Amino acid sequence: MTAITQPADGTQSPNGKLTVGQAPAKTRKPADPRYLALRNFAISISAFNAFGFALLGFEQPYLWPLFAVLIAYATEIGFEIIHAWAFQHKARFLGNGARGMYEFLLPSHITALAVNMLLYANNQFWPVAFGVVIAVSQKHFLQAPINGRIRHFMNPSNFGIAMVLLLFSGWVSISPPYMFTEWASSYFRLMVPIIILTSGTVINAMLTKRVPLIVGWLGAFMIQGFVRHWLWGVQLNTALSVMTGVAFVLFTNYMITDPGTTPTKPRAQFIFGSSVATVYAILMQFNIVYTLFFATAIVCGGRGLGWWVAHLRRKRKEAATRAGQPIIATGEGMTTGQPVAS
Repeated sequence: MTAITQPADGTQSPNGKLTVGQAPAKTRKPADPRYLALRNFAISISAFNAFGFALLGFEQPYLWPLFAVLIAYATEIGFEIIHAWAFQHKARFLGNGARGMYEFLLPSHITALAVNMLLYANNQFWPVAFGVVIAVSQKHFLQAPINGRIRHFMNPSNFGIAMVLLLFSGWVSISPPYMFTEWASSYFRLMVPIIILTSGTVINAMLTKRVPLIVGWLGAFMIQGFVRHWLWGVQLNTALSVMTGVAFVLFTNYMITDPGTTPTKPRAQFIFGSSVATVYAILMQFNIVYTLFFATAIVCGGRGLGWWVAHLRRKRKEAATRAGQPIIATGEGMTTGQPVAS
């Protein structure tokens, strides 16, 4: 009677019998969650723009989204080439063919459509183009050492919009809220925010993992509305009705949750979202308009500054530690370190 031994690789045939000499099937590498989030964000905002221009009544000219996207692509590629030349490394869009270029351009695609969709410049496209260039290019010079890596810390779309509103507020404004449902019927007007809320929640819950940030943001926003009502007599319905608009839903699900410029740990996410709502309340007391965008920019800027302060303090501590080490005489010269036991 012949004994059957299990092969080392432990493979089996489809009928359950043991086989010898067959290599195990290669497991498929799971997709990068960051890529999936960017891809789904890009698809969502592209579909919403197409839907908005066709059925909802977006105010911008039809060609502006295309112009904004092309400008964003050119800016992203141009600055990446300069960065690669300056730091002597291969450009990030090289080495993986068309797929590499496609993945590289996803963030700038999202940024361009968001800036164009949320800014209203009447018949002047150049402020929108300026916002797109600022939003895309700032990633190369507004950076901080975050968790051991040099990364950008300003939310690109939000920063571009905030800079345009700050510099050209005389003739540029945020897109009017009615734009997002202008041509919709009463029933469909109700469905638009529900669809945006559902799709955004799925993306943030499954891919970006930014639910604690959203909870902190919405919770603190409601609290600041009640506080302003009790302390300064602000109408409660006025303070909280902002949360029912399509623009607020878009901001909550697609702007403030940017995975590249927000914390990763749940507690830090909650603090980040709460901080934006707190700064929003302070700015509202000073009657500052376009408060959502300025509050987010201030919190992102403060986070980047905090990372730089922590980095410099750590460097100073390391330098002080090295300076405090005793000097030891050796046969080849002087060095620092621990004294040799006699």
